[in-house]
Amino acid sequence: MDIAVNLVENYLRLTGYMTLSEYEVQRRDKQGRFKTVTDIDIMGIRFPGDVYLGDPHKEADCELLVIDDPILQLEPETIDVIVGEVKQGRAELNPGIKDHAVLHSMLRRVEWIYDREVDEVIDALQRKEASVVPGRAGGKVRTRLVAFGRSRHSNLNTISLGHIVTTMLDFFEEHEDAFRPVQFREPAPAFLRLLLKSGFDVHKERPGRSAID
Repeated sequence: MDIAVNLVENYLRLTGYMTLSEYEVQRRDKQGRFKTVTDIDIMGIRFPGDVYLGDPHKEADCELLVIDDPILQLEPETIDVIVGEVKQGRAELNPGIKDHAVLHSMLRRVEWIYDREVDEVIDALQRKEASVVPGRAGGKVRTRLVAFGRSRHSNLNTISLGHIVTTMLDFFEEHEDAFRPVQFREPAPAFLRLLLKSGFDVHKERPGRSAID
């Protein structure tokens, strides 16, 4: 897996999302043969509510362990669905991600959460990269296209990798006691944990860039 995709996937997991990564979307050509149209780097879905490391009962004394990142702009009683493009360079969306068939292939996996036709959601994503519709079980479902990569700013549709790195490092450092017994086997979080254990200090050098001392 691409290291940047691995970083983003673990960031989303630590903010409470369930994820699907590097999913290839295929289509038949005129000769009836399947070909890959594009691949979706990351898809995440987050349901409202708290996320715990273990048993949340009071007697278990289990700490709420999830990154609360304002950049994600999570809203109460709202399911958040992200379809994302991950770049090691500048954060941008490939044109293929807005293809109707591509979005339909991805969103049909979660179409049961929408109280609207998926085509309505896709139309909004193609026009303005975001959709908010009622949820089938109540509340709302927000679906958005997000470009992850190098960017001076992070917002609803763009999240910089520099922001993700510093956010995850701050989180690991704050909850060192909880993560000490955890063995990260995926490369991105394992490397970040190694930096902390080795005494490195990561700080923001300037918007969109990060540096290691």
